[in-house]
Amino acid sequence: MKERIGVVGGGSWGTALANLLAGKGYVVDWWIFESDLCRQIQERRENNVYLPGVTLSENLRPTNDLAIAVREKGLVLIVVPSHVMRPVSAQMAAHLSPGALVVSASKGIENETQLTMSGVIRETLPELPPEHFAVLSGPSFASEVARGVPTVVTVASHDLVCAQKVQQVFATPSFRVYTNDDVIGVELGGAVKNVVAIAAGIVDGLGLGLNTRAALITRGLTEIRRLGRAMGANPRTFTGSAGLGDLVLTCTGDLSRNHTVGKKIGQGMRLPEAIGDMKMVAEGVKTARSLYNLSQRLQVEMPISHAVYHILYNDLSPKEALTLLMTRDLKNELDEA
Repeated sequence: MKERIGVVGGGSWGTALANLLAGKGYVVDWWIFESDLCRQIQERRENNVYLPGVTLSENLRPTNDLAIAVREKGLVLIVVPSHVMRPVSAQMAAHLSPGALVVSASKGIENETQLTMSGVIRETLPELPPEHFAVLSGPSFASEVARGVPTVVTVASHDLVCAQKVQQVFATPSFRVYTNDDVIGVELGGAVKNVVAIAAGIVDGLGLGLNTRAALITRGLTEIRRLGRAMGANPRTFTGSAGLGDLVLTCTGDLSRNHTVGKKIGQGMRLPEAIGDMKMVAEGVKTARSLYNLSQRLQVEMPISHAVYHILYNDLSPKEALTLLMTRDLKNELDEA
């Protein structure tokens, strides 16, 4: 008999992953924050707010009670926006079973502390051994995963056995999972690419060409690798699915919320207007602030990320930002990579 799994988070990504696991035959207790949405899913077997049009497995058990979702589970998947990871994971602490594996599929950097999600979880779940924790990331739009579109992701853990266990739990013929031991690298790839995707959206909103977008993605990857090196990540991680793969998808895909926000800003909207009608969180908006402060503290040069921060929060115009980026001192590409 397959072990019970808990999923914490009812957004599009949480819904897609919960349904994937339920489709494999796991009984999944699934925590939904909004009580009215939870009732609607129970009645209609569809999350018509965050993932409409997808019929949900009968093995999914939506609940508004976090304790029910977490208690007596062999594996708990957390898929909440990064800015609520701390309070939600702290509430989980009293209910988490000894020996449970915890997997984070949330992508972001906390504003107040500049911690990635693994750092937040270390503080909120201090009894959780490092070998019982993993992160899952990679180029994966929720709606495509829900439709069974072939997708490749990465699961990273400091412990190979943990990574392989999570790999086996999630893998399907259409959802291929690779393992990695570089937790911070996989997290940085998933978080920073959202900020670069806002920049890519701005480029498209300004009506610039494919040359510009390609340059933006290339230099954005350099910034991710530069920060990763400063934080002890494996540079090879950033050429994999959680690095380059996720960056390309989020910077070019029409389903990218971060690209959408950037495109609206490039077309002349201010930030409040650009995000005003969005049901789901564009993680790059909050991560831009965290990333700016983190890179300043570590003295890591990240001009594209800094430009996004100043556009979002200091009223720098996109055209002025572009001019500043293009007229920086000329350098040797490989010397600074």
